[in-house]
Amino acid sequence: MAKRGSRRTAQANRKPAKQPLSGWRLWFRRLIIGGVLAGVLAVVFVGLAVVFAARSLPTYQELKATQTAQTIIVRARDGSEIVELGPSFGEWLDSGEIPDVMKEAMIAVEDRRYKSHFGVDPIGLARAVYVAATGNGRIAGTSTITQQLARNVFLNSNRTLDRKLREAVLAMALESKFSKEQILELYLNKVYFGGGAYGIDSASRKFFSHPATELSTAEAAIIAGLVKAPSRYSPTADVQAAVDRAQVVLRLMKEQERISPDVTVDLSAVKLKEERGQNSVRYFTDWALPQLDLLLPETFEPIEVWTTLDVGMQRAASASIKSNTPDGAQGALVSLDRDGAILAMVGGTDYVETNYNRASDAMRQPGSAWKLFVYLAALEAGYTPEDRVVDAPVTIDGWSPKNSNGKFSGEINVRTAFAYSKNTVAAQLGNEVGFGTVASMARRFGISTPISTFPAMVLGSSETRVIDMTRAFAGVSAGGRSVEPYGIVKVTTAGGETLYQHKSARGSRLVPEYVAAGMTDLMQTAVNTGTGKAAQIGRPVAGKTGTTSSNKDGWFIGFSSGITTGVWMGRDDAKRVAGLQGGRAPARAFAAYMRYAVKDRPIEKFNTELKLPEWQLEPDEEFYFGDPEDYYYIDEQGNLIEPGGPDGPRDPAFPIDGEQGRPGAAPARQTPGGDGPPAASDDFLERATGERNRSAPPPTPPNPAAEASPDSEDPG
Repeated sequence: MAKRGSRRTAQANRKPAKQPLSGWRLWFRRLIIGGVLAGVLAVVFVGLAVVFAARSLPTYQELKATQTAQTIIVRARDGSEIVELGPSFGEWLDSGEIPDVMKEAMIAVEDRRYKSHFGVDPIGLARAVYVAATGNGRIAGTSTITQQLARNVFLNSNRTLDRKLREAVLAMALESKFSKEQILELYLNKVYFGGGAYGIDSASRKFFSHPATELSTAEAAIIAGLVKAPSRYSPTADVQAAVDRAQVVLRLMKEQERISPDVTVDLSAVKLKEERGQNSVRYFTDWALPQLDLLLPETFEPIEVWTTLDVGMQRAASASIKSNTPDGAQGALVSLDRDGAILAMVGGTDYVETNYNRASDAMRQPGSAWKLFVYLAALEAGYTPEDRVVDAPVTIDGWSPKNSNGKFSGEINVRTAFAYSKNTVAAQLGNEVGFGTVASMARRFGISTPISTFPAMVLGSSETRVIDMTRAFAGVSAGGRSVEPYGIVKVTTAGGETLYQHKSARGSRLVPEYVAAGMTDLMQTAVNTGTGKAAQIGRPVAGKTGTTSSNKDGWFIGFSSGITTGVWMGRDDAKRVAGLQGGRAPARAFAAYMRYAVKDRPIEKFNTELKLPEWQLEPDEEFYFGDPEDYYYIDEQGNLIEPGGPDGPRDPAFPIDGEQGRPGAAPARQTPGGDGPPAASDDFLERATGERNRSAPPPTPPNPAAEASPDSEDPG
């Protein structure tokens, strides 16, 4: 009994066997264990990634020296800065030089827990995930200052999971290698604030015209507010948006007790820097700066480009185009100094609305302005401004040009035909000298676009550019020498080292000087009494109007006091512009600009004196044989005898042999007209041929009848 009782007691004290877990509990347990293991492995993996990333990071000094792109400061001809292009990094400010209010403003708006996290903000990430789960489903605003620095320096802005993971690893690596103060210093000196400004010093100088060491609380709030959307909150783009964003920054600073709640900031007292060079001057920089690829060796250091642009003339050019261009049309202007330096360039009425440069890129028909090349070819072929031509109906290869007024003036001189832009005369001259010759003349003067050689080409049917036509007229102003437009004088580094220097070269001779003088005569008359009277400015001006069919294009190109300016107006879609003629709006724009451009230059009279070459001054071929009533004749031995016989007058430039010390020598024979060297004497010929030792009959006296009445045989 006792044994049985003890057995029962043992059975009663024995623990029941464990029951196997149900299916869902087993899987849950496995999930927990797997999650823990995965978490541990992830931590190990991330830790290793951070360690390796930290080891591969550049040193702090290397990060400070890193610059991602080139800064270009463009200067006018007087040395003043007209525009800054590309990223600007300003001066590097050490942590101790950065105002505390700037640091606090940036932390308040971008990363309030910056001083407590390890590169990634878990609290901020959790909050963002919660907002996304209960809101629009998008995780935003999770990047810390350290993550932003990692992205700006090492990565791009793609919104991909892979990029975010690498960004987080690099942020933790930065935190492990550098102090908070160092990271904040890097960030404030490298972050982009809009307008090409990288770093707070560049932003301060760009927006407030002073270094960042002098930032006020209000200015610091404006700069800190730019990081979220530089283009949207930029003070130069939208002042009110910048102020509203700064108010948000100030509110956050007060909520986080970074500034006293009692501090009041008057944002209206902030003086923003006047934005310069953002309109018409950009047409010039867009044309000039691409040339740096050819002028300079490859370099990424900051450079300063010294240009030919005159700031005052550029403003005057822009104003003249805006105020004179008809509604719905566009305008362009190019102005060259006598050496080809571009003083002003306007490619449209407003660069902000359209940055297409009509001065250098647009190809338009020049109309009658093309007659420059027709008359140059005619003058070179022998015409003079006084020569007579006939303004009458003409047909050339089935083409019958008409004058703009539909009338014909009959016989007029070349000067009048050009001044009143007679199409029929231009057609006749072009046909006479050859349309290919006219095209060749245009090529000679710098026209690089395709040129037609059909008869209508004399009226400007071939398209060309404003800058090329202006260059051609500048060649006439230069006395018939080539002019090469240029805009860059020199390029230097930020330290003053010269990388490029423009070298002036004497232009090549395009046409004789008398041809250029004759052309200037014609163009001066066109302004004084012809189609270009609206271009008068109170001093000598030479130029030419141009108008295409249906008033699609209007031109005036001319020069005065060494400045050549070309103006074009028309629509980009080449539709008709009511009342647009070259002698109206373009000529008025030319005059408005040129009055300013030449105001400080002396008045220069044009060289229109025609110093023609001998072949144009000689009346006929008889010039080569002297006076028609005073011919030479030939004696019976074939010698030319001067008029008046042996005792007649002689040219002292050609003395006879006897006068040179050989008595009895035969007189030297003269070339016709006495212009050449003396012919060989009979004495010389006898000695040279051996006839001196031979007996010869005495010479027969010349026939008086032959001397008095030369026969019809040409004495030459």
